[in-house]
Amino acid sequence: MNTAEDHSNAWQALFIVINLDLLALSHISYILYLLYFNISFEIIAQLYLINMSNFRVTSEILTENCMTASSSEKNNSKISKFIFNLPVYMLKTKNKEIKYDEDEDLILDRTKTGELFIEHSISTELQLVGLQVWRGAFLLADYILDNPSVFKNQNVIELGAGVGLTSIVTSMLAREVTCTDIDSHGIIELIQRNFDRNSQYINAKFNIMELDFLNCNWSSDLTKKITESKIILAADVIYDNDITEGFVNTLSKILNSNIKRTAYVALEKRFVFTIADLDSVAPMYEEFIRCITQRNLNWNIQTIDINFPQYFQYNRVKQLLLMKIYNKNN
Repeated sequence: MNTAEDHSNAWQALFIVINLDLLALSHISYILYLLYFNISFEIIAQLYLINMSNFRVTSEILTENCMTASSSEKNNSKISKFIFNLPVYMLKTKNKEIKYDEDEDLILDRTKTGELFIEHSISTELQLVGLQVWRGAFLLADYILDNPSVFKNQNVIELGAGVGLTSIVTSMLAREVTCTDIDSHGIIELIQRNFDRNSQYINAKFNIMELDFLNCNWSSDLTKKITESKIILAADVIYDNDITEGFVNTLSKILNSNIKRTAYVALEKRFVFTIADLDSVAPMYEEFIRCITQRNLNWNIQTIDINFPQYFQYNRVKQLLLMKIYNKNN
């Protein structure tokens, strides 16, 4: 006799399939067929849940005004051109020739847009989503461009930088930027290539170093860069329970020192329907808050209004969230 828990697991598998956009009729029909005939609910639920790790994930950015410069399906990667509007303080005159209009007013022939060329994966397994570009990185980049006084001439470190887009934007303003991520599947080398492609925008000293959220035994060089940095950035690093817990541990170690630092964390609340809640919830965001709460961290967490100017081309959905975090004791 199948239990209510078996039913719950099977229905949960169905909702996971739907929420991962696996809307192929064969998937849904198959689970409904098994439910109808009372066949091994727990087994089929486990089958789908276990195999979720094998499904590939694709960022929405690929369909949101991303212009492809070149691509290679062979290695599942592409180089995309991301156009952004230059803030007023970055506008430059194209040529030195002085021209006037009919009213003797000065004509300023200014370049109003910039282009970043970013190499990234087209799709990945869940544990490699850092090889893709996500909305949170653009949201944080927009905030940086719109707040030059906050980041200008500062030492900044980005945690879980992925392809390095946000760090590259930060380097347009900061004094020094340390871009970090786990040294796995060529991420460090990928960041270096993206840095080289966009070197014309780099105005800061730029460092690329390994930092693993699951290992807080940092090298002396990394510790030095963290100590020197007053601003911490992180975008789209909340997607897995273990990674989320590791991120909170890492951020806690950085913020819970005697040095006054501020962290800016961007993420997207991704809602799914769960049987347990009988509602749509954002489990990874809630896990992030839970990790902070259970540690009794003395942090001040402010939600920043995201209605600031948009420089990059992406869909700024209402689920995007930008938080400013700092230690109350500093």
